Amino acid sequence: MLCRLRLIPGLLALVLACMSGGFRTAVAQTQVVEVDLELVLLVDVSRSMSQAELELQRRGYATALGSSEVFAAVQSGLLQNVALTYVEWAGTQQVVVDWRVVTSRADLADFARRLTAKLDPGLRRTSISGALQFGAELIETNAYAGLRRVIDISGDGPNNLGGPVALARDAVLARGITINGLPLMTSDGAYSQFDLPQLDIYYQTCVIGGPGAFVIPVTDWPDFADAVKRKLVLEIAGLTPAARVIPAQARDPRDCQVGEKIWRDFSDGQGGFLP
Repeated sequence: MLCRLRLIPGLLALVLACMSGGFRTAVAQTQVVEVDLELVLLVDVSRSMSQAELELQRRGYATALGSSEVFAAVQSGLLQNVALTYVEWAGTQQVVVDWRVVTSRADLADFARRLTAKLDPGLRRTSISGALQFGAELIETNAYAGLRRVIDISGDGPNNLGGPVALARDAVLARGITINGLPLMTSDGAYSQFDLPQLDIYYQTCVIGGPGAFVIPVTDWPDFADAVKRKLVLEIAGLTPAARVIPAQARDPRDCQVGEKIWRDFSDGQGGFLP
């Protein structure tokens, strides 16, 4: 009898622990929200972009999210909902609007309002690899279960900081996440030493991947909001645009180390000074 009394507390503790763990698991499972799409919007805010361009990007996304076309794309899905988050990146990353489920025009309008509520200054350098890794972690650790999972990354130059971009891309694709690109080919010459003509080919070759992956280049800032709208419609509705083939040029955009080489050339010319 004494032996039993000594065992009972241990058994009770074990049973309670199992019950508690099972309860936490059940709660965690009930908190998972099924959505048509988990979409990370990764937006470049590196120092090569002016304050006006940074504001234009936020307002461009806000305009696109408020469009009838994007709302129709949300409504076209099986579940008619999408989980969105908006992240600005350069050498580091900053979540501007955390994960939110959008199902209605009001949800889209609220997301857009949050985007333009506060405009922050740009960051330094360009780490596409770091941004992709950050986006993948946001998807893997959120409370949503998407029928599709997509990272949408914009940028005005090639990777020049962090790990190799192709390795980061491959690691993201291995998680079952598609990557789409919005290369910004709109340089005004202020940071021309970092420019890569035909940046869209670099994105096609080194950045994007996965089922239905695509690149939509922006060559003129007035076209930005329309390009974002088209991109969001394609991603949310699960469509793929016709492929584009653009010839290469002197600084080969198919070289996935080209951004690091441009930065190294600049650094050498500045005596090792890194802004």
